[in-house]
Amino acid sequence: MPTRQSQWDALDNDVDLLVIGGGITGCGVARDAAKRGLKVALVEMYDFAFGTSSRSSKLVHGGLRYLEQYEFGLVFEAVSERRILMDLAPHLVNPLGFLFPVYDGHRHKLWFINAGMWLYDGLSLFRSPKTHKKLNTKEVAELVPHLNAEGLKGAPLYYDCSTDDARLTLENAVDAAHQGAHVVSFCKAKSFIKDENGRIRGAMVKDMFSGDVKEVRAKVVINATGPWTDRTISMSQPLESGPLLRPTKGVHIVVSAKKLSIPHAVVCMHPDDERVLFALPWGDETYIGTTDTDFDGDPKDVEATRDDVEYLIEATNAYFPGTPICKDDVRATWAGLRPLVAPPPKEGGSVSESAVSREHQIIVGQDGLISIAGGKLTTYRRMSAEAVDMAVRVLQVVGGEKRDLAPSKTDKDPLPGGIGWPDDDDHDKVRDQVVEASGGLLDEKTARFLADTYGMRALVIAERCANDQTLAAPLVDGRPEIVAQVHWAVEEEFAATVSDVMTRRTQLFYRDVDQGLGCTDAVADCMQALLGWSDDVKQESADAYRKQVAASRAWQHEEDAAE
Repeated sequence: MPTRQSQWDALDNDVDLLVIGGGITGCGVARDAAKRGLKVALVEMYDFAFGTSSRSSKLVHGGLRYLEQYEFGLVFEAVSERRILMDLAPHLVNPLGFLFPVYDGHRHKLWFINAGMWLYDGLSLFRSPKTHKKLNTKEVAELVPHLNAEGLKGAPLYYDCSTDDARLTLENAVDAAHQGAHVVSFCKAKSFIKDENGRIRGAMVKDMFSGDVKEVRAKVVINATGPWTDRTISMSQPLESGPLLRPTKGVHIVVSAKKLSIPHAVVCMHPDDERVLFALPWGDETYIGTTDTDFDGDPKDVEATRDDVEYLIEATNAYFPGTPICKDDVRATWAGLRPLVAPPPKEGGSVSESAVSREHQIIVGQDGLISIAGGKLTTYRRMSAEAVDMAVRVLQVVGGEKRDLAPSKTDKDPLPGGIGWPDDDDHDKVRDQVVEASGGLLDEKTARFLADTYGMRALVIAERCANDQTLAAPLVDGRPEIVAQVHWAVEEEFAATVSDVMTRRTQLFYRDVDQGLGCTDAVADCMQALLGWSDDVKQESADAYRKQVAASRAWQHEEDAAE
């Protein structure tokens, strides 16, 4: 695989399709288009999955609550895609049980919730990871003894999937590159190139490290910039009818599983406003989210506030009064923006944040720019295929292209880590293969972690460790992340900064008790050797990560100032 720098160096002037935005949808578009035989370039002004695509609830799910809003089409689409993603990325998309406790005073009776479960399973054509169960109060108490039992009527247990959203994005970017696309992070689209008829024919793009600028000419341009969608559109023309998006902020908090241990995800209704949120098991951690509030600032600056954290703690303690958490228990936070399509102006003022539709839209502007907005992580693959379908039509109708391009086949071809995965989905079998490939150097915990993170590509990482034992050293004592992952991130996954490695390649930012600050300098030293950084660049990258950690903890200082 080329490094990030070599991807910039190889960026061509003329392509069929230029994709702006390296989140899950943009990377999915690049992969789909490249697999169809189009010449593709993708530019992302930060790291891949920098925005929403690494700050979601990390779920691949049908959206049970959308049944209440009668969005049956959205649910059917999502549960169908859930099944496909389980096959394409079995190492990353895994079944997760969801317990839905129903109490006295709930806006729906228990029988109604149970009926909804049958509808949910039915919309998936009964291909959910497991069929739901009805649990009585005794069974719930045995399963989650510290769940609030006062007024509990029962709790259906249904199944969706968890995922690693950043890695799902990265595997799409990696596979797009495997198919010949040029995917370039830290490369910002500065302005559009237009022809004599005012149609967009590419963009001027800037290397955010060197400041160099290139002209990339394209027959079609797709805007997949998520929360930045309106800003990208306005680079070409004013938003005369108002913003396309109504972004809402979602915040999550992370606590140790020793503080709050749950065998399944738990669906919670906030005691104040009845918004739906989740408490989710995450290995040695548990995370809780999400909030849903309007946001009108710069998407890159979205962070958790004191009010956000207190809101989530209040809900958590209402459901788990026997194991209460406090602000000191919160070891990390993340905040992201949902790039939701705004309701019509006449309705916009009366629609709450949580009621804004999660449906996606594809819009073709008068200038030819194709923008894709809205949608969910779960449906990214279908959204991407639809966007490429639109691009192909534009090529044929406007550009006069007559090439016989293959239809999308991303529903059949697994992502890189899923190639060769066992048909029986036995993660421990892959773990044992990783241990063997390392020559016994890696213990079972680390091997399982690598298998779940990289899929079958973990075998290559293990072989590297067998050839160089220094690569098997842990980045943080007692944790499974190892030095080899830093090498892999740079050499195989386009990592270009310390934050790229700590946040989106290893997740130490979220999962280490100190958010990886103890190994920041060691990671920076390793990257310096791999990338030829000067001492100043190394220090700047390490300091930027420390600032990121500080920003995620800023709510603590906000509280101190208030008190």
